[in-house]
Amino acid sequence: MKTAFVFSGQGAQYFGMGSELFQKEKVVRNTFQEASEALNFDIGEICFTENPFLNETEYTQSAILTVSIACYRLLLEKGFKPDIVAGLSLGEYSALVASGVFSFFDAVKLVSKRGKYMAQAAPAGTGKMVAVLNADRLLIEEACKEAASIGIVSPANYNTAGQIVIGGETAAVDEACRLLKEKGVKRLVPLKVSGPFHTALLKPAAEKLAVELEKQTFAPLRIPVVSNTTAQRMTEDLIKGLLIKQVMSAVRFEDSILTMKNLGIKTIIEVGPGKVLSGFIKKIDASLLTSHVEDEKTLAETINVLTRG
Repeated sequence: MKTAFVFSGQGAQYFGMGSELFQKEKVVRNTFQEASEALNFDIGEICFTENPFLNETEYTQSAILTVSIACYRLLLEKGFKPDIVAGLSLGEYSALVASGVFSFFDAVKLVSKRGKYMAQAAPAGTGKMVAVLNADRLLIEEACKEAASIGIVSPANYNTAGQIVIGGETAAVDEACRLLKEKGVKRLVPLKVSGPFHTALLKPAAEKLAVELEKQTFAPLRIPVVSNTTAQRMTEDLIKGLLIKQVMSAVRFEDSILTMKNLGIKTIIEVGPGKVLSGFIKKIDASLLTSHVEDEKTLAETINVLTRG
């Protein structure tokens, strides 16, 4: 049975993530040590204790990447390897590490810079994001196009058919919401996020990231990766351009899951903190078998699913 691993994105972080596996598994401790050496600070301190840094984008991204790759390496050690990988936004970097495109050491430094650039491009208060529930995709896109006459607003995350997140400048997002309400949309939920990510407001971050990516060595893909931006398999010649574009383009998670299903995937394992993606997948296609790995209990459950499957 073909299996995909999908990796957590920003927002999945919580105090204590990875701590139980860190205590029990040497490969997890080694991963945290490698990250700390790359970053020149103790990433375990950021992940395991209550502190003011975990929810700051610069630290959040390297912390989630570390927990995700620690869990991935643990699955490999237990004998489980995916047929294809993907990730939600930041999680795409975990997927590329899993595929062998980046070393983990390089990737954790890169996402720390990515987080810093994103925070600089869209500091708190520069915009907002709103989840639009149970509305037609075309209706949402049309409302954003109309509202764009007064500012930047666009779909930022196509999570499921019933949940699409829009983002951009506050006035333009509010106008898009007003238009959607006029058209009969009833559920619009403002999100508590640090910035309007995956919108044109992030162009300065994309430009800075492009400079960093020019310095990066890209190895061949050892495992296929489905792109956030295109929802299709990445080709090696396009990886750098897609990562630059990804920062300011919509994440097409629903389409990515459907692409993997069309490629023969039957089981999808969410790797890293939280189980948000597993929830999305169940809503996208309930026939797909899902599980997730973030601690000892979920590791055991996932091993059971993969062994049984």
